[in-house]
Amino acid sequence: MFGFFKKKKEPEYDVTNLSLRDLNFGFIVDYDDKSWIVKEVYEYDWGNHNFSKEYRIDSGDQVGYLNVSEQDELLLTLTNPIKLHKIDEDIMAEVKKEQKPPRQIHYNGEIFHLDEDSAGYFRDCSKKTEDWEEFVSWDYYNEDEDQIVSITQWDEFNIEAHAGKVLKEYQFSNIIPG
Repeated sequence: MFGFFKKKKEPEYDVTNLSLRDLNFGFIVDYDDKSWIVKEVYEYDWGNHNFSKEYRIDSGDQVGYLNVSEQDELLLTLTNPIKLHKIDEDIMAEVKKEQKPPRQIHYNGEIFHLDEDSAGYFRDCSKKTEDWEEFVSWDYYNEDEDQIVSITQWDEFNIEAHAGKVLKEYQFSNIIPG
């Protein structure tokens, strides 16, 4: 009954100047002539106060993973899971044998070069838990650096891959809070 008198929690963003840095669960953003809804939010801790976010977004007929990270500039990728066997190299065997990822891989008829080899921690913010999971990630880019293949190792036998596009912030519009 007295909930009416409670002070409302202020949003952690400026509603008059929303950007992709402000995305959260339930937000809507336009990309590629479609409206996408943020269905899940993930956070990555790369150490040294370096964090990035990933959003599972859904347009109704497509689902994608929008990764938003800021290093010197805003880096945006939109990926989808792919089968590990779609990559020509046997990633699991290479990592087991050499204790490191291959310097280049072949996917979808293109060569991708290792750009970043990172270890970090992951948490699913949608589950409202503070549990973090350790992982290692390798990011590969094609020659034009407009395509990415990201490989993540969660444990010795659990390796997954995502592939997609490198995007620019201007390709997104109409960000609406959820």
